Amino acid sequence: MNTDITIFEDYNIRRLYDEEKETWYFSVVDIVQALLQQEDYQTSRKYWNKLKERLNKEGSQVVTKCHQLKLIAEDGKLRLTDVADAETLLRIVQTVPSPKAEPMKLWLAKVGYERMQEMVDPARSVDRAREHWKAHGRSNKWIQQRMMGQETRNKLTDYWSEHDVKEGQEYAILTNLIHQEWSEVSIKQHKVKKGLKTQSLRDHMTEAELIFTALAEFSTRQIAEKMEATGLEQNKTAGKRGGGIAKKARKELEQKTGKNVVSGENYLPSRRVKQIPPAKKSSSKKKK
Repeated sequence: MNTDITIFEDYNIRRLYDEEKETWYFSVVDIVQALLQQEDYQTSRKYWNKLKERLNKEGSQVVTKCHQLKLIAEDGKLRLTDVADAETLLRIVQTVPSPKAEPMKLWLAKVGYERMQEMVDPARSVDRAREHWKAHGRSNKWIQQRMMGQETRNKLTDYWSEHDVKEGQEYAILTNLIHQEWSEVSIKQHKVKKGLKTQSLRDHMTEAELIFTALAEFSTRQIAEKMEATGLEQNKTAGKRGGGIAKKARKELEQKTGKNVVSGENYLPSRRVKQIPPAKKSSSKKKK
């Protein structure tokens, strides 16, 4: 299965694509969180757990159609997570009172169609990402840097995949190591500084942060290729050296400008915390 993250409005939705079944499986909690417009992931998880209990008591078949697959959690570790296909999620959406229910239904239909288009023409995914950033007010310079940084990132992970680094937890370990080396804060600390929770850190980086992240990852790949790094431990060494190059450049820039590169700036919309509505009771009754 191919893992991915897509975006509904300002919320990250983790998903996996099953090539054999040609089906997307989405994280149910992520969908519920977006429906509730809830910033706190744990609150959304508790809501979903209570909703599952009620649906089971009512004899609904929805919960039985959910599966558990391993997705990357906020701490970078692979954890079993409830997932469901678009058809099952449409039925779950109907049970959650939310003004986002109809937009979510349209979105679920759209992402499936987009996947088919991208399989025929991969350039469509690049164009779609660019349009997404424009719609969210990013400048052309920011978009260009974000996409260049993603290309640099992809080349690094391609190297890892070809040199015995395991996708998932080991990728997360190396990514955090490189980030901490150049910025002197962990990814988690950086997200806290920006006031982020489930959102992607890179999607909320300043232009400078994107540049130094790309420099650290580019340097890491170059060093890894030079030393023919294989496996986690050798690539850790390459990551520290690559991140160190970017750290030296960052410190020199900060000294010259008097401004910190690592920033608390973000692109979060100003939003009031909304009260979670109670789970809607199903109107259907069991036949005796």
